[in-house]
Amino acid sequence: MAPPRCGEPAAARAFDAGLFCLPLLPAASAEGASGQVTLRPAPSPFGLAATAAGVPELVLEVEAAGLPPLAPPAGYVAWAVTPMFTREVRLGALRAGRVTSGPVALAQFLVLVTAEPDARGTARRGRPVLRGTSPSMVLQPHGANALPPRALAAAHAHHARPSGWTMPPMHPLAPTMPPGLEQLEPAVAPWLPEGAAASLPEARAPEATWLAPGDTLELVAAPARRTVRGQPVVAYAYNGQLPGPVLHVRQGARVFVRFVNRTALPGAVHWHGLRLVDSSDGAVGLTQAAVPPGGSFLYTLDVPDAGTFWYHPHAREDAAQDLGLAAMLVVHGADDADAPRRVHRDLALLLDDLLLGDDGPIPWGREAATHALMGRVGNVLTVNGTDRWRLAARRGEVVRLRFANAANARVFNVSLPGARLRLVATDLGPYAREHWVDHVTIAPGERYVVDARFEAPGAVPLVNRVTAPHPASRGFLEVVDTLGVVEVGDEPAPPLAAPFALAERPAVARAHARAARAARGAAARALLLTLRLDTLPFGLVQAMRLDTAWVMPVEWAGLMPMMDWLPTAREVRWVLRDEATGRENRTLDWAFPAGARLRLRVANDRHTLHPMAHPFHLHGQRFLVLARNGVPERDLAWKDTILVPPGTSVELLVELDNPGRWMFHCHIAEHIESGMHGALTVLRPGERAPALPHDHSLGGH
Repeated sequence: MAPPRCGEPAAARAFDAGLFCLPLLPAASAEGASGQVTLRPAPSPFGLAATAAGVPELVLEVEAAGLPPLAPPAGYVAWAVTPMFTREVRLGALRAGRVTSGPVALAQFLVLVTAEPDARGTARRGRPVLRGTSPSMVLQPHGANALPPRALAAAHAHHARPSGWTMPPMHPLAPTMPPGLEQLEPAVAPWLPEGAAASLPEARAPEATWLAPGDTLELVAAPARRTVRGQPVVAYAYNGQLPGPVLHVRQGARVFVRFVNRTALPGAVHWHGLRLVDSSDGAVGLTQAAVPPGGSFLYTLDVPDAGTFWYHPHAREDAAQDLGLAAMLVVHGADDADAPRRVHRDLALLLDDLLLGDDGPIPWGREAATHALMGRVGNVLTVNGTDRWRLAARRGEVVRLRFANAANARVFNVSLPGARLRLVATDLGPYAREHWVDHVTIAPGERYVVDARFEAPGAVPLVNRVTAPHPASRGFLEVVDTLGVVEVGDEPAPPLAAPFALAERPAVARAHARAARAARGAAARALLLTLRLDTLPFGLVQAMRLDTAWVMPVEWAGLMPMMDWLPTAREVRWVLRDEATGRENRTLDWAFPAGARLRLRVANDRHTLHPMAHPFHLHGQRFLVLARNGVPERDLAWKDTILVPPGTSVELLVELDNPGRWMFHCHIAEHIESGMHGALTVLRPGERAPALPHDHSLGGH
């Protein structure tokens, strides 16, 4: 089946025309001609196709009609050209009125079709006959200060006000904001964790903890002190470690964890990605009640899959997780037996961010989550809990890096300039065919495993590099944050038994292909990710309207913190809607027999007041991504979390092999607190489906 095109009816497309269709208009010399360009995300093992600089990568399919014939070697050639004509990319000569080319990585561009005297030429010389502009050209090529500068520094100070609220800091590259917003505050009371930082023990770095079958670990969540940018702040930690201990378990084991809650918030632990028994899934409101302060709960962890997992709260995670309650879990399987031949070391790296003002963290909402639109994006980026991450390596050393994203809302785009990266695996398992990559794009809840070879001595920075649109200036900004440094010494690493090369796993490829074939007879469901708003301040709504003409595939950086801070989960309802029944969020409770297969289409509505990417996460099961925007996926791997940019869709093949009740939701913490979660039940033999709920209330779980 051919991928959908812009010329097809909207019902047949798997993407939004306003973001992925570009009409071509004729020049005066080519009246009667017409054309269009279908923009497709380039093939990528990540949920978003982008460069190491965070520029989206696209495949362009150019179609033209009505052009007069030209005698060879003359012909029509398509080009992608930057707005100021500083760079030109030859897309190719049209054959039968069509050419497909990519990937093209330009934030903004024009598409020209020219009549060339020699269609084989590499330089553009002929006259344009068709032209069009990318949807992103609604932003200005150089940016323009469409809104006045921010209010006086005193009005935007990041110190606590009499109300207890502290305004979030502006990004130094984005010195404008809609006027008047500095006078507003969220419509909930501010909350900060109890205690003074100076009176608390300093949180330790995460320690590796191996659990043998049958072992029981006591996991205590309690206040601790952390130091960020030289400033002591109150945090929450598991067992005095921030992040918590890195748990290591053998595939197939059963272990036990007794969670003890010594924080001021209701608690629970969700074992993200594990296909365990549902009573130990930690889904508050679905499979367990929240653990009150001073309470405890015993979790039974079955680990049938090898892979990289993590654990975190599932009650008020917008605050508890952000305060430090997150950690990684590695399940070692048969593939790890080959690791000593391929890598020297294996490290778990938990990525996160923290929103700090002059006096410490910006408060969280007491009655409901703030930042309910975009999610809380921090201004300090951390690796394993520190903004000063360091690693010493030897020349030629190969280090396996297991990345997990614990941020509330930030999508990371990390790279190690100077190191060579081999992409090995994702959430629940390896790729059948490994890839060379120069960056890793990782949404909240996702995990990726890369092997990094440090070729030469010197400092190798770990950077988060993105290209983000600024709504007020109407232009693009390149934002680069250094998360840490790998210091590579002169001493050579000992040789490995296996060369630093890409591996192929035919058995994994066959297993993926067998699973994908099950989609033909699978049950089908369709979800729409959308938004419903209650009353918001007039000025905020007007500022948000700037976002609706065009939207970046992902909001890389918090460049408009006042717009993000003010809306709470009381005014915002993010929605998962069953497109067949209209049921939403808590009223959405599917039931399937164990062993069934589900073909699930997840589409992200961009026609809202705040379109944005959603990392979709399913508890207790695993899935393959079969297609993105209707284009078959070539890099199959077992996942439990996938990023769905606005205006796009993904098609998933879900294995329903683990009986129980399971939550699915957006993994932006403030979105789940704003109601964006539903449930499915995998029925045991003879079990009946649960009665459907009728809760239409606004709010979280």
